[in-house]
Order: sequence, then C-alpha cells, then structure tokens
Amino acid sequence: METKPAKIKIERKITSLVKPLEPTPTQLLSFSTIDNDPNIEILCQTIYVYKAHSCGSTTDPAILIQEALSKVLVYYYPLAGRIKRNNDRRLEMNCNSEGVPFLVASSNCTLSSLNYFEGIDVNIASLFAYEPDYNDSTTGTHPLVMQVTKFECGGFAISMGLSHSVCDGFGAAQFFQAMAELASGKSECSVKPIWQRERLIGKANPPESVDKSIPLISEEGPLATSPYLPATDLVHECFHVEVESIKRLKMHLMKESTEADHQNFELKEGFTTLEIMGAYIWRSRLRALELDLTGKTRLMVTVGIRNLLNPPLHKGYYGNAFVGSKVELTGRELNEAPLYEVARLIKEAKRRASKTEYIWSWLGLMEKVNQHGLKAKADGATMVLTDWRQLGLLEEIDFGWKGAVNVVPVPWKMFGYVDLCIFMPPFSLDDSAKGGIRVLVCLPRAAMTRFKEEMNALNTSKLIAMDFVEEF
Repeated sequence: METKPAKIKIERKITSLVKPLEPTPTQLLSFSTIDNDPNIEILCQTIYVYKAHSCGSTTDPAILIQEALSKVLVYYYPLAGRIKRNNDRRLEMNCNSEGVPFLVASSNCTLSSLNYFEGIDVNIASLFAYEPDYNDSTTGTHPLVMQVTKFECGGFAISMGLSHSVCDGFGAAQFFQAMAELASGKSECSVKPIWQRERLIGKANPPESVDKSIPLISEEGPLATSPYLPATDLVHECFHVEVESIKRLKMHLMKESTEADHQNFELKEGFTTLEIMGAYIWRSRLRALELDLTGKTRLMVTVGIRNLLNPPLHKGYYGNAFVGSKVELTGRELNEAPLYEVARLIKEAKRRASKTEYIWSWLGLMEKVNQHGLKAKADGATMVLTDWRQLGLLEEIDFGWKGAVNVVPVPWKMFGYVDLCIFMPPFSLDDSAKGGIRVLVCLPRAAMTRFKEEMNALNTSKLIAMDFVEEF
C-alpha cells in the first residue's frame, strides 16, 4: 500500500557546487566496456532515510554531509568532473574539479508520516531527489548530484544521483560508505578507490564466436508479446516477501525435485533465494503480462565478477563489474515447467557466467553493442534481475545517526522500466520483515492486479495451489 500524506511542502535552497577539499588531478579518463554500455547511461537516484539522533544532537546533518562530501571527493575526484560521450561513442570523464551539485531542502512533514518512505508513492519520493538540468549538456553532465532533506522530526533523507556508467551498486555503496566514514570523524576512508577501467575492455568478437547463451543473442524464434505493452500507464510496486514464505517455497521446490529423481550436484547444494524467487517472479510476470506462449521470454541475471578474474579486481575498484547471463524459454515452457526446473536453469546460468571464457566473450559482445549504440527495448519479453541485498546499504552506512532505516530507489528508465526487477533488503523498522526480501517491479496498471495476486499467494498457504499450468 502506497504512503500518501495529505500535503507536503518542501523548501529548497540554492544549489551549491561542492568541490574536493584539496587539489586533485586534472585529466581525462576512459571507461571500461561495461561502463560504456548505452543501456546503463542513466543517473540512478537512491534515497537513504535516517531517523532523528537519539541523544538530541544539534549537529546539522546537511553541513556534516556537505563537509564529508568535500573530503571524500579528494579520493573520488572523478565524481567532481563531467562525463560525456564522444563522437566515437565512447564515454570520457573530464576530471576538472568543477564540483558536485548539492541541494539542501527542508520539509514540513515528519518521517513517520511518510512511514519512513516505505511504500511511498514514486511521484512523492521524486520530490526528495535532486533532478539536474540537462538543457546545457554540451560539456557533459555531472556524474553525481546530491540532496539532503531535513524533516520536522529531526530525521533526514539523503538522495544520491549517481551515473550508472561510473559505478555499479557495489561501487556506489563503496563510495557512500567512504563518505560516511569521513563524516563520522575518520581521517581517511578504509578502502582507497582506484580507476583501472582498462582491466575490463573486451575485444569485439566475430558473430560466429559469440556464445548463444549471452544476453542480447537469441535463438531463432520471435520474442513473446503482451497485449498490455507498449503502455504509458505504468505502476511501480514494492512487494514484501516474508522469510517463512521463502523457506516454504524452497522446501516445496526441493520436494518436487526429489520426487522427480533429479540427483545432481545443483540440487544437493540447494537453491538460493535469488534462484527460487527469480523463477517465481519471472513466471508470475509472464502470467500478469499475458505474454503469448509461443514466443521467447528471457530472464537475465547480473553476476558480479570482481573476484572471478585472475588477478581479481582491486578492492577499491568502483566501476561496473558484472556480466549478464541469460535463461531463455518459450512462454509455454516457462508457464508449464515445474518451478524447480526454472530455478535450476537460473543456477546453471549463474555458474556459466562465473567462467573466465564466458566473461571475456560477454565483454567482446558488449564492445560490438557499444560500437553500434544498441539499446534494449522494453518489450516485456525480457526480465533483468539485479540483487541489492548484499551491498550493505542500510545498517552498515552510518553518518553518526546509526544506519539508514530505509533505502528507496527512485525509478529510473533503465531497460524501459518494465523489464527491470530489483531484489532489496527488508525494511529495517518492520520486525516481521527480518530475513525476507523486497521486490521492486514496474508493470502496466492493467497487468499489476494479476501480479499482486501471484505475490499475495506467495505469502499464504495458496502457494501450491497457484503452482499449476494455466492458459491465457
């Protein structure tokens, strides 16, 4: 259920440019193959919510965070520059110490009246995120923007808009953690950042050498279509899945697989939450969108590669370091296959993507994609699954007010909204949510009703009853 307070007033002060506290190198930096992907050339807006200081501190959080930002930019100085795509379609960072746009705002409401942003309407959430003006972007755009909003209760929210071309989720969390460390009084950040984008540059592969399991390369056959797409009336929803529901689903799938006598090593090691929930949501989404059963539907899972290379990437590497791995089925196969079979395919896709040969083949394919500026279409046939649960975005990032009580992504148009699904940690102020996950999806309004039925069944005893073959 969305949180919609009666009336919100926000007073915004003049935006300032926060520069590095000390002189930093002036230089041009290039990007990796993954960074150059046009599909992630967006500003990802995320809001971190902090309760009021328990001891009644008079410290102004906006001043503290602004000072910490100035300090951390000495280490992460590229974020104080400008990013631009050149005529050769490659991105370039101009490290000119121009500064990070920083906006301070205050609101007339309390965080409790907004339920600490849990279930907040996306249009209301966007009021607390700084949206830069891109009208004059001939010299490039800012890779980082920030807004701190103070509430009447003494709590505050930090909105961070960070270019996905510069950082993935892991890199963004590393930067935010470093800023929190400096805000809390440390003289330097515990992990020193490093650029080294040349480590992840692929060689464009000829078509005959490309692994067909790699995303964007599809077997013969048309993609599935939905009667609800394209659509302009889209709904963003965040679903809570309880820990008991996850356990119940895991037990159900293991029981099914045992009865089918599938004695292989994948099943002996069990299914992960990502595998079973990915399978369940992929199929639920198929049914909600009423994708045609004869067309192809795809699930793409992002797999981190920081520790899979030899040698591994430096601990301070904060660029994009992931590959995608694809599972492709017809709509009928996804609808009718036992769910444990779908989960097994996801497990195999993750394992396949962890191999060195796959990683470099994927980077080679992405070089070709980048050369042609190809962007994925929001056709509904593809679901891109990314997992934020292990990024340490809540309790681990402490500016002196203890950890954030909530983290909320403001929807961004990556993969056209409808193809993106994010797994997030549970809302920390809800004890009943511990051990569970939140699932963020976007669907046409007409399809969301059916998707809600599927998700509600997951948290009730109706789960097994919903696990049947159905036509639409």
